[in-house]
Order: sequence, then C-alpha cells, then structure tokens
Amino acid sequence: MTILGIPAFFHDSAAALVRNGQVVAAAQEERFSRVKHDFRFPQHAVAYCLAEGGLRGEEMDLVAFYDKPLLKFERILESYLAYAPRGVRSFRKAIPVWLKQKFWMDEFIRVELGYRGKILYPEHHLSHAASAFFPSPFPEAAILTVDGVGEWATTTYGVGRGNTISLLGELRFPHSLGLLYSAFTYYLGFRVNSGEHKVMGLAPYGEPRYVERILDHLLDLKEDGSFRLNMRYFDYAVGLVMTNRRFAKLFGGPARRPEGSLRQRHMDIARSVQWVTEEIMLRMARHVHQQTGQSNLCLAGGCALNCVANGRLLREGPFRQMWIQPAAGDAGGALGAALAAWHMFAHNERETDGVHDRQQGSYLGPSFSNEEIEKYLLSVGAAFRRMGPHELPDFVATLLAQQQVVGWCQGRMEFGPRALGNRSILADARSPSMQEVVNYKIKFRESFRPLAPSVLEEHAGQYFEIQCPSPYMLLVAPVAAEKRLPLKNGEQALEGLERRKAVRSTIPAVTHVDYSSRLHTVDRTRNPQFYELIEAFRKRTGCPVIVNTSFNVRGEPIVCTPEDAYLCFMSTDMDYLVMGDFVLDKRAQRPLAAAQKRRFELD
Repeated sequence: MTILGIPAFFHDSAAALVRNGQVVAAAQEERFSRVKHDFRFPQHAVAYCLAEGGLRGEEMDLVAFYDKPLLKFERILESYLAYAPRGVRSFRKAIPVWLKQKFWMDEFIRVELGYRGKILYPEHHLSHAASAFFPSPFPEAAILTVDGVGEWATTTYGVGRGNTISLLGELRFPHSLGLLYSAFTYYLGFRVNSGEHKVMGLAPYGEPRYVERILDHLLDLKEDGSFRLNMRYFDYAVGLVMTNRRFAKLFGGPARRPEGSLRQRHMDIARSVQWVTEEIMLRMARHVHQQTGQSNLCLAGGCALNCVANGRLLREGPFRQMWIQPAAGDAGGALGAALAAWHMFAHNERETDGVHDRQQGSYLGPSFSNEEIEKYLLSVGAAFRRMGPHELPDFVATLLAQQQVVGWCQGRMEFGPRALGNRSILADARSPSMQEVVNYKIKFRESFRPLAPSVLEEHAGQYFEIQCPSPYMLLVAPVAAEKRLPLKNGEQALEGLERRKAVRSTIPAVTHVDYSSRLHTVDRTRNPQFYELIEAFRKRTGCPVIVNTSFNVRGEPIVCTPEDAYLCFMSTDMDYLVMGDFVLDKRAQRPLAAAQKRRFELD
C-alpha cells in the first residue's frame, strides 16, 4: 500500500511517500524550486517521491493532505467577521486565493497527480502529532504539538499508543505561542515564518528585562501553560502585519527595520520572549505529564524547532525521554498525514523496538551517483580530483585542521531544516575566527548567528552537558565546564554583539555567548561516512567536534543537486567542495560564468 502525504499553499510545502508503513522518500519543495519556504503545490517534491518509489500518480493507493481546508477557511472567515470592518484589505487579498485554489483541493490534487482514488484530510495538528509519534521509538508516549495555527488549534496534547493517537486538549486561535513568537520576530525586523531562529540566536546577547512587561500586558499565563493573548496589541488576526502601535509603544519604539542596526534593546526583547516561550513550554509539558502519566514525550509543530526550549524541557521537564520530529514545521505534515493514513485510516499495526526511531536519520531526499556528479562537473569545465571513499575522510580532516572551509555534499539530502552531514559546510570548531569567517564570507548572514557542532556521539558528554543523543540537531546544551576558558580582561568588557569575539572554550567556533551549543551527535549507524570523517579529524587533532552549518547562503534553501552545490561553492569563499568521490579546490577553478552567476543570484 502506497500513500502520498502533502502539505501545500501556506508555507513549506513538501511531499512524503510511505509504502507499507515505511518511509520511502520525503522532501521540501523549496529544495527543487530554489524558492525558500516555497508554499506552492509541491510538484517537484511529489515527482521526486514518486520516482523514488517507482510509481506514477495514478498508482497511489491513498493521498493525504495535511489539514482540513474548509475548516481553516471557517476560522479565517469568522475572524474577519469578528473584527469587521478592520481587516478588509487582508480579506480582499486572501479571498481570491481561496476561490481559485483552496476551495477545490480535491480537484487540484487529482489534476496535478492524475489520481482518481481517495483523498484524506487529517486535521493539521493530528498530522503534526502523527509525524512526532509514529516515527518515534516509543510504543506509547505523550504528544505535544505547538505552532502558529492549523485550522483552529494552535496547541494540542494527547497520547499515542500502538497505531492510534488520541488528542485530549487544545488551545485555539488567536491564542498561539507560535504567533506570539512570530510577532516578536516581526517587531525585531526579521521575516515571519523564516526568521524565528534568528530571534533565538539573538536572545543570549540580551537580558530578560521585558519579561514582566510581556506577562503583565500581552498574555494571561496559567499554571498549566494555557494562556490568553491580549489582542489589543496584535494585528495578525485580520491584518497584514503582526503587531500594532500599542505594541510598539509598550516596547519603546517602532518595529526595527529589516537590516537596521541591532541595539541592546532588541537583544533584551529577544531574550525576554525566549524566556517566556521556555516558561510556557515547561508549564505545558508538566501539565501534559500530569494528565497523561506517560514517561516519554513526542514533540512537533514549528515551536518544536526552538531547540533552546527543547534543551530546557529535557533537563528540567518531567519526561524521561523526548523525541522531536526533525521536520517539525509544516513540511513534516507530509510525513504525518501519510503515516496517520497508514495507521489510523487503514488500521495497520505499528512496529517499534522501543530504542530505534524510524526516521532513517532524516536522510530521505535525493541522492546523486558519482557518474551523475562527474557528468555535471565535466559539463561546466570544473577542475576536480577523484579520490577513493576510503581516502576522503583523512584528506578532508587534514583540510579542516588546516583551517580550510569545506562544502560537503554526500548521499541523500536531509528532510527538515537542519543539515545533518549530507548537505553541510564544515570547518574547524577550535578556530576562534571561524564563526566570523563562515558568517561573513560564506553564509553572507548576520554576525550574531551561532554555528552548530557535530560531535561523535560517544564523546558528546566530554564536551557538552548532555546525557542523550541529539541526532537531529534539535537540542541546545551547555558546553562542558572543563572545556570552558576564563575570559581575558579585554573580553570581559565587551558589550552587545562584540561579545561574540570572546574566546569562551576550546571549541570557540561553536560556543555561543551564553556557553551553549545546538549540537548534532553523529553515530556509525545513521551516517557512517560522516562519522568516519569526524573520527579522522579526532585522530589528527584530538578533537571529536567540527563545525557543521547548512550548505546554503542567506536567503537560499539548502542545496539539493550537484549544480546547486557547485554554484554555491563558486559564489562564496569556501575553499573546497567534496561531492561524492570528487574534490574541487577553489584555487583551481575558472571564474563562474556570467549566466551561472546570474542563475545563483536569482535563486
């Protein structure tokens, strides 16, 4: 039985193919279209999934769309009526899209796929819950889903057992933790549904000076984590912006303009909303634990990508173990909808050993053979060297130890927003200057953004205060005390964003200003090739930690194909590119042709 899961038309459209309960393929549309957070129907992602499964659209047994469009429209219409006559401009902008596309989802899907079978519409938060529980290693677990909004629900909790999920409670629009965080994302000058992780990265530079103001004016927070937002300060219910003049007055001035200077006030606001978010999620987790009596927790929804909050949940929360869907946002709804259809609609049993998850390392995207890579490199006149797979780990480890920055494109592309060692930019975590080099010269992004470490799983406890694996880069943990370094006199006086220049540990490139790291643990089972590379680096340097940041530049999706990787490599100050068995040295390459450069800039 083959089932195709699809989220589309809101943000981060994707597709996932499940055959007899096994995930065959999953990918976001943005990786193919090169439009970040592409919301359009995922025609390329669907084509990839069908090709990976050796199928045509008409051969599918079931198609599952990740939410109920008509129920979502009910919420939108009721919201506009409740706030009328405000929101007329927003309503006029939204309604044509519904009349043209979203009302006719059945027909649209059938035409796009050539499919004539049954189409299922699980609710949005059930898709999130299914994406969290069904791939997890737990026979039964509590489930918590937190995001902006689905149809009406913004947060749900429940229990998964075997092949069933029971949702027991919810918060409803407009009271939303995801939208609260997005409102601050907007106010701080970052793009909503894209820049929330920047707020999280900026927060450690500030102090939580605005927490009391948030709790006194913006929300009424209860002990169980439920809350009501004071909508006098927000415009997202019916407007084209997230916040209003009252919000700006409350926080001492208008919203920061995109690319405007970041002042200490902005950092303090970021820290404050991050603190409030963590407190809400901790209260929610305690309530869910009390209501369900479960010892394990599964998380999904966009807020589950807040890995600082996840780290606190793990350290301070009541649950013994946690499993978080790597594609926790809307893209993961593709996987959740398909698995919900397999287990809950088709009533198929679920198998788990209680130890290993079924996410396959989240390596669910396209891969490219050495023959395909070589054909492309020859077509663009690239200079390259081919090496045996057993030579590559030592060779690349030597480059990293020499402070070279390496683009690393191997195997199947990751599903979800994190690069997990197959579409990664790699560097030496021991270098005090590497964060600045990667952010400025390669990623072309803000200086405050932290870099993530990949660490051999068996050595993680020596470098970080963590007692469990973090294979999907969804947990933040403190750097171990014995790896920290005392600040020098000049470093102690640094303020604001200048604090990033201080050398805080023996792995300064991946140590944030609060001594934290969003770590990725690497084991032989999930990614043996990446493991061998880091092990070779450890043998050469004594350090089992390297920098691992996603293979893309600011504003561009993570690379997918050899062409994407080559163009990104040639348009940045990366030193080497390794794709399959092929090694490219930047110094040996001809300048990028004007047409190729133009194509990259358009991306």
